[in-house]
Amino acid sequence: MSRRLARLALALASLGACGSPPAARPAAPQPPVAQASVPQATVKPASRFTIPVEYHKLDNGLRVVLSRDPGAPTVAVGVYYHIGFRLEPRARTGFAHLFEHMMFQGSENLGKMEFIKLVQANGGILNGSTRFDFTNYYEIAPSNTLETLLWAEADRMRGLAVTNENLTNQKGVVSNEVRVNVLNRPYGAFPWLDMPQLANENWYNAHNFYGDLHDIEAAKLDEVKGFFATYYAPNNAALAIVGDFDPPAALALVEKYFGKIPRAEIPPLPDLTEPRQEKEKRQSKVDKLAKRPALAIAYHMPARGTPEHVAMGVLQRILASGHDSLLYQSLVQRRGLTGDVDSAINELGNMWNYQGPMLFTISLFHDAGKTPDEILAAIDEEVEKLRTSPVDAETFARAVVKMRSDTYDTLDEFVGFGKADLLAAFALFDDDPARVNQIEDLIAKVTPELVLATAKEYLRPGNRTILTLEAQP
Repeated sequence: MSRRLARLALALASLGACGSPPAARPAAPQPPVAQASVPQATVKPASRFTIPVEYHKLDNGLRVVLSRDPGAPTVAVGVYYHIGFRLEPRARTGFAHLFEHMMFQGSENLGKMEFIKLVQANGGILNGSTRFDFTNYYEIAPSNTLETLLWAEADRMRGLAVTNENLTNQKGVVSNEVRVNVLNRPYGAFPWLDMPQLANENWYNAHNFYGDLHDIEAAKLDEVKGFFATYYAPNNAALAIVGDFDPPAALALVEKYFGKIPRAEIPPLPDLTEPRQEKEKRQSKVDKLAKRPALAIAYHMPARGTPEHVAMGVLQRILASGHDSLLYQSLVQRRGLTGDVDSAINELGNMWNYQGPMLFTISLFHDAGKTPDEILAAIDEEVEKLRTSPVDAETFARAVVKMRSDTYDTLDEFVGFGKADLLAAFALFDDDPARVNQIEDLIAKVTPELVLATAKEYLRPGNRTILTLEAQP
């Protein structure tokens, strides 16, 4: 597992309408019994890589994305709520993450932790995570359990068990997670949690996303109930279903279980804009648990969806992605300044599944005998090559192929979750999940000239923040 994926894992949780039961039932409610999957006709291969996309909206505002893939008898269900780390209220840092945990504490018809037991008993796996602009919950299970999954997800969207007992318990769990994963872990905040706070000016982009312990422990029951009623509503959510299922039948089930869940008044999104950074920022921190120094550099990204945004994806592959990248060849192979170079556009996901401002981050560990200035000089040498002259045709073509390949890997990851993730993100942020099929075209439009212009503007020294981490002697 790469360092970036390891950091992403830290953000994951540990682990008709629902008003009427899924079927006639006595007083003790039961989820619907899984039925045999519906046989499907063979799908002829397309001439180019295309993901089937059906997009619907329920009357209550729920965005529904269906993508049939009969390759395996499984189904991935993802429910994405438009509330994430940087959208949470002021003075309540960590609320988005706290609520991720609360969603597993029981609902109207499922007791505490019974959601997890239900999915696992049906041969499935599940998890949740809090990201910059959304909180998501997903299940991957045999396709004949689709109705069961939809019933259970609708049940907790309709009526989560927000009680003092559950809140007190989960405040303790989240506080302990912060201590274990950040405060008492070597490099626990580096650079995914440190860098946004240093590079950004806007509070929403620059506060402690994982949660200040004081804010978490001060959370009150009425505040948590209000948070749920405001943000965990169908008109603030997207539901994606990917796998071996019948789309008309699935849509009918979604309407049955989610259709009568009431809308909510969703407050306007906060202003997330960042001023243009004109001057380089530098910051140093001491990590008492670290054994080796570390260095990270972050550049503000172009706006998501612009040609320059896609060009930065190509630049990442040229500069700092893989053993053939400029920085790996220079810092590792030729100079021996580090053993590896890590990079990311979006430390908690990929370059498509976010909405607000973003950073392109490069990070590495190094020996105490190598100074940050020595490493920065070597990095600057390679960056300036990209800012002063067009990249050669061979390097450019290789980077484009790598970016396309990485896109396929993202879409194909984790038994349908990769597709569900991007479909839900495009539905939630752009109201257009079919954009997933435009990614290849966007990459194909990038030219060496656009890469050069993008590097000149976005890889300039004044647009970056440098963080040096000093290990405890």
